[in-house]
Amino acid sequence: MFERAMGADLRIVRVLLTASDATTAERLAARELGSELEQEVRNSLRKARMLHERAPADAVRVATDGRGVVDIACEVIAAAGWIDGRRSHDLRRSTDPARRGHRER
Repeated sequence: MFERAMGADLRIVRVLLTASDATTAERLAARELGSELEQEVRNSLRKARMLHERAPADAVRVATDGRGVVDIACEVIAAAGWIDGRRSHDLRRSTDPARRGHRER
């Protein structure tokens, strides 16, 4: 399907963002209200296990626990081959608020 739409020299990189059960529960608690939380945590854990079991072996797994968006994004784009690991490190540094004279709040 993808080759038909995008051409024969297509390179597909599957990326699966992961988080521990504790991190997942913490993130959901920050955005879900009341009685929905318990059900959302159960659903999320079930789906995470399913993804873990069914994702292709060549899928790149990127852990998101305790990491910022820029750091995660840099790892994803390096895994996709859009930039090399060294450039990814440079990009992380250039987007670090502390290096730009700003503080994260």
